[in-house]
Amino acid sequence: MIDKPNLIVDLTFSFSLKVIQFTEELESKRKFNVANQLFRCGTSIGANVREAQGADSKVDFRHKCKIAYKEAEETKYWLSLCKHAESYPYEEEMYNDIQSIIKILGKIISSTH
Repeated sequence: MIDKPNLIVDLTFSFSLKVIQFTEELESKRKFNVANQLFRCGTSIGANVREAQGADSKVDFRHKCKIAYKEAEETKYWLSLCKHAESYPYEEEMYNDIQSIIKILGKIISSTH
């Protein structure tokens, strides 16, 4: 069976890979607390989106997308901290990516009844 292309699944998987790389950079700079928080919420987005693909119902699908949305908002928070903390690395591309993911998830949630 060949998986059909799915924009949000693909975006969140690619984003998770970026999160892994960025959190390794944070860890190399001994920023363990932020690295741990960002790793957990940043990779959780894709995991919840992937889980939503096998949802039992539209209600279940929407619920899992809402969890992914909340995790994306938390991820944006941790990236914002990195942006504004002088001694932390920051990736503008990741910040732009998470904003796009939040918008797409918001549209999916609002269009699923």
